[in-house]
Amino acid sequence: MDKRSLTERDICTKFILPAVKQAGWDMMLQVREEVFFTKGRITVRGKLVARGNAKKADVVLYYKPNIPIALIEAKDNNHALGDGLQQGLDYAETLAIPFVFSSNGDGFVFHDRTGLRDLKEEDLRLDQFPSPDELWRLYSKCKGLDTSAEALVLQDYYDDGSGKAPRYYQVNAVNAAIEAIAKGQDRVLLVMATGTGKTYTAFQIIWRLWKAGRKKRILFLADRNVLIDQTMVNDFRPFGGAMAKLSTKSKTIERSDGSEIDLKLALDRKRRIDTSFEIYLGLYQAITGPEERQKLFREFSPDFFDLIVIDECHRGSAAEDSAWREILEYFSSSSQIGLTATPKETEYVSNSAYFGEPVFTYSLKQGISDGFLAPYKVIKVHIDRDIEGYRPEKGQLDRDGEEVDDRIYNAKDFDRTLVLDDRTKVVASKVTEFLKESGDLYQKTIVFCVDEEHAARMRQALINDNKGLCDENARYVMRITGSDTLGQAQIGNFIDPESRYPVIVTTSRLLSTGVDAQTCRLIVLDRPVGSMTEFKQIVGRGTRVHEDSQKFYFTLMDFRGATNHFADPEFDGDPVQIYEPGEADPVTPPEPLGFEHNSQDGYTTEPLNTGDENVTFPGGGGERQRKVYVDGISARVVAERVEYLDANGKLVTESLRDFTKAALLRHFASLDDFLKRWKSEERKDALVTELAAEGLPLDAIAKELGIDLDPFDLVCHIAFDRKPLTRQERADNVKKRDVFGRYEGKARAVLDALLTKYADDGVFSLDRTEVLRVPPINSLGTPVELVKAFGGKDEFRRAVLAMSEALYESAA
Repeated sequence: MDKRSLTERDICTKFILPAVKQAGWDMMLQVREEVFFTKGRITVRGKLVARGNAKKADVVLYYKPNIPIALIEAKDNNHALGDGLQQGLDYAETLAIPFVFSSNGDGFVFHDRTGLRDLKEEDLRLDQFPSPDELWRLYSKCKGLDTSAEALVLQDYYDDGSGKAPRYYQVNAVNAAIEAIAKGQDRVLLVMATGTGKTYTAFQIIWRLWKAGRKKRILFLADRNVLIDQTMVNDFRPFGGAMAKLSTKSKTIERSDGSEIDLKLALDRKRRIDTSFEIYLGLYQAITGPEERQKLFREFSPDFFDLIVIDECHRGSAAEDSAWREILEYFSSSSQIGLTATPKETEYVSNSAYFGEPVFTYSLKQGISDGFLAPYKVIKVHIDRDIEGYRPEKGQLDRDGEEVDDRIYNAKDFDRTLVLDDRTKVVASKVTEFLKESGDLYQKTIVFCVDEEHAARMRQALINDNKGLCDENARYVMRITGSDTLGQAQIGNFIDPESRYPVIVTTSRLLSTGVDAQTCRLIVLDRPVGSMTEFKQIVGRGTRVHEDSQKFYFTLMDFRGATNHFADPEFDGDPVQIYEPGEADPVTPPEPLGFEHNSQDGYTTEPLNTGDENVTFPGGGGERQRKVYVDGISARVVAERVEYLDANGKLVTESLRDFTKAALLRHFASLDDFLKRWKSEERKDALVTELAAEGLPLDAIAKELGIDLDPFDLVCHIAFDRKPLTRQERADNVKKRDVFGRYEGKARAVLDALLTKYADDGVFSLDRTEVLRVPPINSLGTPVELVKAFGGKDEFRRAVLAMSEALYESAA
């Protein structure tokens, strides 16, 4: 056997895997081949959507399931022994794997990322591959695990037998949290972007700690009833009878599989606690409050819980007097894990002041890059009144007949202190126009308004713009706010991918957090968003990919300049701790002069009805200001632009043509480079497939741009400004040169028919005999007869490839 003639896969099967097996690795439980660990970045331009290549490790070795410790990158034998090392190291960093091997079948290059071995890199013979125990000893040493910690770290993940495995970053998060607690760290912070499965990650952490017997009584806290209920019937379902909700209200919940379940309660009607459960889930507003009688958590002894997990811990957890902190400090002897999508609360307070630096971070940018989260395009709409401001004429009266104060009103005033009804109608009209132009009038849409009253007016304007659709179903447009019980009852239908209605919802703040709206495709911002934390949460409403409904991206329509946050380097940077208090300093520093607690700065003034008993939310800053309504003042859109994410995750204003040109020029250095690649590819469709995998589906791009060109001409025209030829012109040129002169009869008829098919459909794979079964070619005879007319299969293929070369002969 000539080793150099073997493929990479053969090298792996015949040499690498036998060496691994010989070293004592269990091929069924510890070895996985071709491990795809990302989905491939989604690229969006116009209505065009394409997925890039998913990343794939050749071989990953696990000490136990979901505890990866080594990675092998394989190359064929025409490569040097260590040629796969660079790629392997890149993958290992992403997967948090400490040991990397590269092989071409002759042996291994072993790279130790822990630095514990004498040699950072070492060449090994095939029979020198290390055993599982040898690598585990190094792993434990680098992680600082003693015997007791090792036992916890090796506790199994939950496996329901369905084959569902956690994503790589969830594995990294779970393992990082378990290792931290195993080593005695009692305050652990995990930062994971919205839509990346924080609750599932929390479940696996709790499951392993619970099963290992390290944490016997556990409290999971959240601040939305829907989060608690759905968590109990979905991710936390395996806890079964050991789990209960801290509530007095019984509830029947529908599971994701359609079955129903009654939630178990840990409180009776007199709010007495049943302490026989092990896993408690609670709404933090339901177990505490400003009055002593509301502080239900004090009914537990301070050492009752071994572990507390706080979902979305950014909301108030850092403030010294917050409800979160009151609960956490009461149970201070417990281990506490904070989960958040937004690592700091405000410019002045960071939750890492309480929890410490995150043990793991998975950002929105990384989620989009990996293809697990949906990218977005931003439509910025500028209204004349927002740009120019509005100054009332002398003696201008409002709707109540009172004179309007003479000053300049701007975007910060509109709908907060002064209402121009025409402005609301312009926004509603633009949203309706977008839905109509998109071709999908039923795409789930959230419109964020200044307050509840503004949300009510926006609902009315949208209903009037969509009268026909609202006649079909009155729930086409609805307001969902904290004080609107009818609207709140529709939250479940809005987030249910199977439920068509409601389609458009107007809100103030209720839907900005904690609502898993998987199919939300349009987010409209018609209010300022001063808080970076809240802005990230709002963006998170659209970031979930929903492949069943073909939702691969979402659109942000911004009327208030809120998306300027995207330009802030802190938007998706690493978590930062803004304020580091000293030993005698308060956790919350003094507020700077002029800093107000109002809705514009991200502090809610909207009462939230969570559906639980005895639940109150703190109000906002003082009494609500009276609004002035001025009628008859026109408003119009003066500018609009669309921005897309580029390869670096930055928003750029760029047309599809510009994007395609830039991407092609990154792929081909020059026209000569492209022509060389095109001519060297025996199968032209292979190159087209390669470009499509990198986010450049040429057929789709041509359709979107309204250009009916062969992919070859599309590249030459867009990237290199060459005058294109149509497929018909290329086919005519081949006929003029009489390329088929030596062929007669059926062979000549087949080539003529294939050329016509190319001109009509742009088919590349003409040399495949399957094309002979397609009308009208199949009318000329059976595939066997037609191939025989050329003198055999090889001659047929040779003739068609010659025709293909002739089609592009005049290209240079």
